[in-house]
Amino acid sequence: MSTSAQIEHQNNTLEPLCYASRKKTVAFLKRMDMAESIVTYRGTVYPWHCDHMGHMNVMWYVGKFDEATWNLLASIGLSAARLRQDGIGMVAVEQRLEYKRELFAGDLLTIQSSIQEVRDKVVLLSHDMTNQDTGELAARTFLTGVCIDTSSRRARPLPADIRKRAAELFCVKTG
Repeated sequence: MSTSAQIEHQNNTLEPLCYASRKKTVAFLKRMDMAESIVTYRGTVYPWHCDHMGHMNVMWYVGKFDEATWNLLASIGLSAARLRQDGIGMVAVEQRLEYKRELFAGDLLTIQSSIQEVRDKVVLLSHDMTNQDTGELAARTFLTGVCIDTSSRRARPLPADIRKRAAELFCVKTG
């Protein structure tokens, strides 16, 4: 039986998956304790966030996603204090944004964030912005961040403890 068939079988019968080895079972159970995403921002749309179309302007989506990014980085140990102490910084080198639903003045929103991949100098992350009242996805963004030395302004490796924490918290591939 294929893995997808086993999972479907499990979903239909509520029986545990039978893995070929104890090691796979342990790895599966560890992944169940990992965060798929964490809440990194809660806020509201104010009237001054809206443009002449009556909905939140794109600049505010980017700003709210930026605030979520700093909370996400702090969750893996890259707080502002750590960045200053180690003389490192994080820079966004690529961002892709998808707008799904309009947000209007008074709407409450939540951003859930996750780290998709961690490499030597690079972090790939994503944010989902939802309307708290409707539960609808309003926007999603994907970012590529690079760790830099703040003196030389050149890319440098992420600290090992940061890569390890991201892997533990989000069960991501590290390289």
